[in-house]
Amino acid sequence: MRAELMHAGLTQAELMDTSAVPARMVGVELDPKRLLILRQIAEGGGVAAASRALGHTPSAVSQQLQRLEKEAGVPLVDRSGGRAELTAAGRLLAEYGGRIGDALADAERELQALGGRVSGPVSIGVPGPAITFFATTALHFLAESHPALTPRLVEAGRADGLRALRLGELDVLVIQDDGAAPTPVPPGATALLMFEDEYRLVLPYGWGTPDGPVEPSALSGVPWVGAPEGSPRDLAFRRFAAEHGVEPSVEHRAVHRFAVYSMLAAGIGPAILPAHSAVQITHGRIADLPVPGRFLVRTLRRSGGSTPVPAAEAAVAALQSAMLRAAEQLASRELPGIEPRVSGRLRDPSEKPRDGQ
Repeated sequence: MRAELMHAGLTQAELMDTSAVPARMVGVELDPKRLLILRQIAEGGGVAAASRALGHTPSAVSQQLQRLEKEAGVPLVDRSGGRAELTAAGRLLAEYGGRIGDALADAERELQALGGRVSGPVSIGVPGPAITFFATTALHFLAESHPALTPRLVEAGRADGLRALRLGELDVLVIQDDGAAPTPVPPGATALLMFEDEYRLVLPYGWGTPDGPVEPSALSGVPWVGAPEGSPRDLAFRRFAAEHGVEPSVEHRAVHRFAVYSMLAAGIGPAILPAHSAVQITHGRIADLPVPGRFLVRTLRRSGGSTPVPAAEAAVAALQSAMLRAAEQLASRELPGIEPRVSGRLRDPSEKPRDGQ
């Protein structure tokens, strides 16, 4: 959204005092830039959220809203309740603002395709582990393939990242997901499955017979290294615990895999990890008890209307190439018990099943 306003030429000075040639709609003169602002107010849920997304003060956004109401000749916001809500007229004009924003994005895409050059800023949100695994490599790929792009890498968890994607603060978001409970794709975004892996049960050294099987009964009544609620590792553990009747005495919580490694090294308790992370532990071992489910790494990218945004498309392609490079490096180490799938042909959970599948 911020990029759309930039393409419309909306600077801080213009936001305070717009003098652009207005568009005429149903006999009413309306400034299209203010319709873009109204769209952001509708999507963000209020003036405060819109001002944060646009990078302007709430008073500046409020002034533009008041001027748009004056142009329209009808109230666009109902201020009688505890919170400001758009009126029917406000919702109608916000929809037109959305169409203007989509048209600007389409125009940008076609213009860039005509010139064969992708340029401008692109913001990429990634979870912490992805930064070291493959995301920084993607920046090098982008510098080589699209030197006119200005990528911005932001560490972002799933919840914060989804909010930033909806507000237009991110163009691309990488999320870790679980195959049994994939994150719904937000409106105006497209998903791509980049990486698919299994889960593994990992035990600290000294737990059970080093070369022998572990009994599920030995995993109950002992501490576990857990994960944030609703995260892929947490969902995998819940399935594993339900299948084998495991009840921890306490669940420690580790957000990132490096924290899991440290807790395993300290002998705190077992953990569930994606296979590609489990095989890299140095102070523990992988048990042979199967863990149901699949671990996913997906990218969500903003789309302009029904068409891709070129900068976001370029970023996704670079991320996919970087992921492939990381997987190849893992494969070259000949690590046992790891067979992740990395392919542009993987079907994302948001896609409809193909015929015969």
